[in-house]
Amino acid sequence: MGAPRSQRTAVLAPSRERIREAAKTLFTERGYEGTSTAAICRLAGTSQSQLIKHFTNKQGVLEAIFDYAWEQVNPAIRLATESIPSPKEKLKIVLEMVLNFLEKDRALRTLFLLEGRRIRGDGHMVVLVPGFLEFVKLLDGVLKEMASREELVTGIHPQALRSALMGAVEGLLRDQLLARTSRFPASYSEVDMRSIFAHFLSSCVNQ
Repeated sequence: MGAPRSQRTAVLAPSRERIREAAKTLFTERGYEGTSTAAICRLAGTSQSQLIKHFTNKQGVLEAIFDYAWEQVNPAIRLATESIPSPKEKLKIVLEMVLNFLEKDRALRTLFLLEGRRIRGDGHMVVLVPGFLEFVKLLDGVLKEMASREELVTGIHPQALRSALMGAVEGLLRDQLLARTSRFPASYSEVDMRSIFAHFLSSCVNQ
């Protein structure tokens, strides 16, 4: 008998994809700083010259992991919201889809929450990849539309609300993650998180 299909698929996958997925696994298990490019290439079954060719360096691999993730979720959000006339409903769908996306992919969630905002040696914030900025633009567009319709409470700046919402998503998920790994006091569930968002939004949106 030959190798299992999953193994055959991994072997046949392009080196760029294998490196990205190997790095995602190792960054999650060992942390970004604790993972060497040599270890990534060993797991991916390729050479460091291929890593340099596709990503330049380890930071480039991490950025590619984030960008690939946003490339999956951004088109899905556009498709789900393009036929919905109400910006309020669009906002609810955007938040729900992002939460679902991060809840389903625990490895990505770990990297996004614990590595995405960390400033590297050159001061570069790796979370600011094109896909993330595209998502920010998408969310800003929804909130700007709400403001133009006077659906936001007077005095609330759309970009300030965007930052507050994104900060809340990151904070709630990060503390929940820490509770599972470090005994951090955050025993709330996904249902509790959605309840918090519902109450938060109700205070910012005209009913």
